[in-house]
Amino acid sequence: MNTATKVAAYAGALAIVFGGAWAAGAAAGPFGGPSTPTAVEHGAEQPVSAQSTAEGKLPPGLSVADNGYVLNLAQDTLPAQTQQTFGFRIGTVSGDTVTKFDVEHEKELHLVLVRRDGSGFQHVHPEMAEDGTWSVPLTLAAAGSYRVFADFKPENGAKTTLGADIQVAGAYEPQQFTQDARESTVDGYVVRLSGDLSAGAESTVTATVTKDGKPVTDLQPYLGANGHLVALRAADLAYLHVHPQAGPGAGPDVKFAVEVPTAGRYRLFLDFQHEGEVRTASFTLSAGGSAPAPATPAPTEDHGGHGG
Repeated sequence: MNTATKVAAYAGALAIVFGGAWAAGAAAGPFGGPSTPTAVEHGAEQPVSAQSTAEGKLPPGLSVADNGYVLNLAQDTLPAQTQQTFGFRIGTVSGDTVTKFDVEHEKELHLVLVRRDGSGFQHVHPEMAEDGTWSVPLTLAAAGSYRVFADFKPENGAKTTLGADIQVAGAYEPQQFTQDARESTVDGYVVRLSGDLSAGAESTVTATVTKDGKPVTDLQPYLGANGHLVALRAADLAYLHVHPQAGPGAGPDVKFAVEVPTAGRYRLFLDFQHEGEVRTASFTLSAGGSAPAPATPAPTEDHGGHGG
């Protein structure tokens, strides 16, 4: 399916996915900005539609291209349960490779991946070669379709999150996250989330970390804060804005400002560090209220080209 067809399909499904099950397959979105650039995907050029207003811009992570940048994967399949190097580049619509990035949260680029059913979350930090090729060893435990997010800010460029799908062959056994789950246990630590999500407004969510029934008060900084939170919209895996709030001490409470665009269910993943090891707690929360629906992308002509 080429990009123009994907955009049209996404526009038609947008009205129903927020209240439905997890989306399956790739979601493609438009560039922001007033023009219609040409994206480069797997070495072939294809048209990408544009949104002319900020209100019509899709949430981060739904498109392989945005802000004039494009995510070029070296491979879109990986084996299950076997470590393999995963490579990619951040390119421009003119075909150049970006090699200079600003440091954000102590890293030049954050790579997040999750299976499309909301399981198998990983947050890793690839290394970049001089030619702009990023690489990182990955081990994916189970078969399925995974969404990969590259979160970065090019030097003198806009902060950007791009997304693409990779496939892992094998017998697929989807997990269900249909109920809210505010408590997560990992390696003997119990983490509980308090606070509610509200569509179209920023809200405070607090993670409280305990171990053996006692508050953990000596959390170690991770990525410049006592914890790092990633939020993904369940229906389409939109990558949402989450900001740690400065606070005294080192736990047990870690506060985040979370802004979600629509009502519905969200998956949240907290990375925290204690005794020299980073652990990940996962949660499911529903957002109440309502927010204006995203604008429907303008229709584009199908010019053929390489399908994604």
